[in-house]
Amino acid sequence: MKITKSPIHNRVNTIFIPVSDLQAAAKWYCHLLGQEYNPEEVKEPVYNMKINHTTGVLLDAGPPGKKQTVKPSAHPLFNFHTEDIDSSFQFVKELEYSVHSDIQRFEDISFFTIKDADENIIMICTG
Repeated sequence: MKITKSPIHNRVNTIFIPVSDLQAAAKWYCHLLGQEYNPEEVKEPVYNMKINHTTGVLLDAGPPGKKQTVKPSAHPLFNFHTEDIDSSFQFVKELEYSVHSDIQRFEDISFFTIKDADENIIMICTG
């Protein structure tokens, strides 16, 4: 197969997270990322998180006026980066977030997973 130049960029642009309650999800993710939560900035059907990188995170509540039924993956589909896995683990415990897995440590990477209110599994990861 001949490889041709693709018009599709080799980067992830935006991660969509399906949610059933946009206000609650925005508050949860804002607190997780240490951002101020302002309910007046959250407008149906989507909320674009303030992310300090080229890859964005968009909370997606589905069609306006309809409560979306979320069917989360059994596996994390992305991660949020941390330099300090232990303080991050302690932080989410203090927020009383649902810890899905304890810290897993390997030579060059460590991670743990948490669940949001819709049971989406979010990985917090070094490396």
